[in-house]
Amino acid sequence: MEIQPLISIALCTYNGSAFLREQLDSVLGQRYTHWELVVVDDCSTDSTRAILEAYAGSDARISLHYNPQNLGYNKNFEKALGFCQSELIAICDQDDIWHPEKLEKQVRLIGNHTLVYHDSEFVNAEGQSMNRRISDKLRFYRGGAPEVFLFLNCVSGHSILMKKSVLQKSLPFPADFHYDQWLAFNAACMGTIDFLPEALVQYRQHSSNNTDILALKPVEKSVDQKVLALEMESRWLMLCARQCAGKAHGLINALYSQSLRRNDRFFDAAFGILVWKHRDTLLRLLKKSDTSKFFYALRKAWGTKAKMTAK
Repeated sequence: MEIQPLISIALCTYNGSAFLREQLDSVLGQRYTHWELVVVDDCSTDSTRAILEAYAGSDARISLHYNPQNLGYNKNFEKALGFCQSELIAICDQDDIWHPEKLEKQVRLIGNHTLVYHDSEFVNAEGQSMNRRISDKLRFYRGGAPEVFLFLNCVSGHSILMKKSVLQKSLPFPADFHYDQWLAFNAACMGTIDFLPEALVQYRQHSSNNTDILALKPVEKSVDQKVLALEMESRWLMLCARQCAGKAHGLINALYSQSLRRNDRFFDAAFGILVWKHRDTLLRLLKKSDTSKFFYALRKAWGTKAKMTAK
C-alpha cells in the first residue's frame, strides 16, 4: 500500500463566520485524508473562534492558534505557514470551497516540481457560479522562468501546494507585496512549477475579499498613489534581483536599474523597450493581443514626472 505524505494546510481566519463552516466542511471532505490543518485566528470578534473550537474538538487533525494582536493578512499567513512542519504545504482561505479531489490531484502532480497550482471558479457571496474562472483572465504558466512573475501573477494562494523548501526560501514575506506572487516567483527560481487546468476551488467573491481579482471595486488612484506604485515596483524588482541568482538575474537586475532611471524622468523609453523585448516571458500571462501588450509596455515607461502632471 502506497504511503500518503502528510500535507500541512495553513488556514488564516479573521471574522470569517459567514463562510467558514463551508470551507472547513470542504477540507474535511477531501478524498486525500492524510493532512493536518493549522489555523491561526487574527483576533476575530465574531463567532469564528467558537466555530473553530467546535471543529477542532471533533477532529484531532485541526490545531488552533490565536494571535494576541491583529497581524494583518500577509503576516498572519506567514505565521500560519511557519507552524507547518510537513514537506508538502497547502494554503487555505476562510471563505472558499474546495473540490473533494483537490489535494489528491495536486499530490499526484507535484513529483519533482517545487509548486503546483490549479484553476478556480468564481462564485458570489451566496456560492453561486459567476461563470468565470481565473484562467479566463490570465494565461497559466508551467516551467522554471521566475521573470514570468515580475509584473503579473496567475498563482492564487488558495490553489498552491508547494514543497517546504519554497517556503523556507520565501520567509519572511516582504512587506506590502502579495505573498502568493512571492511564493510563485521563488518556486520558479528553485525549479519548475506546474498546474492543473481543472477548477478545484470555488473562489468566493464578496465585499471583504483581500484581493479584488475581478476589479469589482474599482478605485481611482491619486497622484501620490501612482507615484508610490512606481517606487514599489522598483522595490519589488530589487527584492527579486537579490532573491534569484539564476539565469534570470541579469534581466531582473537590468529591469530594476532601469526602473530607477524611469522613476526620475517624465518618460523612459528604454524601460518600455526592455519590457517589450522580453514580452514572451514578462507578459506571458496576459491574455491579450500583441497590440495590448505593446501598450502595456508603453505604460511602464511613464515616470514620476508624468504621473505628477497627469490629471
